[in-house]
Amino acid sequence: MKYRRLGKTELNVSVIGVGTWQFGGEWGQDFTQPEVDAILDTAKELGINLIDTAECYGDHLSEQLIGGYLKKGGRADWIVATKFGHHFHDKFSRTDEYGAAQVQVQLENSLRALQTDYIDLYQFHSGPDAAFDNDELWTYLDKQVQAGTIRHLGLSIAKNDNMHQVANASSVQAKTIQVVYNRLDRKPEEAVFASCTEQDLGVLARVPLASGFLSGKYKPGVVFAGNDVRHRRDPQQVAELLAEVANIKESEVPEGMDMAQWALAWCLKHPAVTAVIPGSKSPAQVEANAKAAAYATDDHPQAQK
Repeated sequence: MKYRRLGKTELNVSVIGVGTWQFGGEWGQDFTQPEVDAILDTAKELGINLIDTAECYGDHLSEQLIGGYLKKGGRADWIVATKFGHHFHDKFSRTDEYGAAQVQVQLENSLRALQTDYIDLYQFHSGPDAAFDNDELWTYLDKQVQAGTIRHLGLSIAKNDNMHQVANASSVQAKTIQVVYNRLDRKPEEAVFASCTEQDLGVLARVPLASGFLSGKYKPGVVFAGNDVRHRRDPQQVAELLAEVANIKESEVPEGMDMAQWALAWCLKHPAVTAVIPGSKSPAQVEANAKAAAYATDDHPQAQK
């Protein structure tokens, strides 16, 4: 595994993290505690130290499963990132809750679910600018940082070109940006990454495999189950994506190289990107993802020698 400095947090994170939206049950599978334990045990064995979750991956369900794992010991070995701003009602159904009092409840629930007394990175979760421009919210969060309940603050932006939030990240003491970035969606390259570099913000690239489409395992005509968030995609859009993926595999992926590993390594090449956080449904997927670290360059600006 390789590690990079996560912006001004000064945390050294593995270039491959574990995304955990899938633990909330919206990716076609419900997870048991032993299944989650096996995934995270494998990640730890491979040198992965970053877990990214959220309050609304299930009603704190993903956090609860991670907490069930962390209570066995070794909390200090992990950099745990979670998020705030949504209330989960049912699969694919959430409402916004960004007020300071609402976030206080969410934070308390997240700490309880994760079975920890601190969160390494607490991220504003895909909220609108009106919610972001709330001094009361950031005053409350700053107090939690001072108290040690939160080690660092970050932003997980909803739109890949939300420059209002990115440009003002440092003003609210946010030290990281989480953004969708992959070979099929390069929007952050236009302005977001330059601002992140200028402010020395760590960048977590989410959906690095384009919701699995860049894994190379889906063929034209694929049908997703009703409990898989991808079933809501327009079939024509899916067909176009798969056609583009086939072209990329033919023209850009070296022969004999696993496409998913290539896609993760492609993200990690950008000098602004600190780490990728692909979701993993099994220990085997964790192992496959971790192999992409071998292609991460040692001359990256945030690389830890």
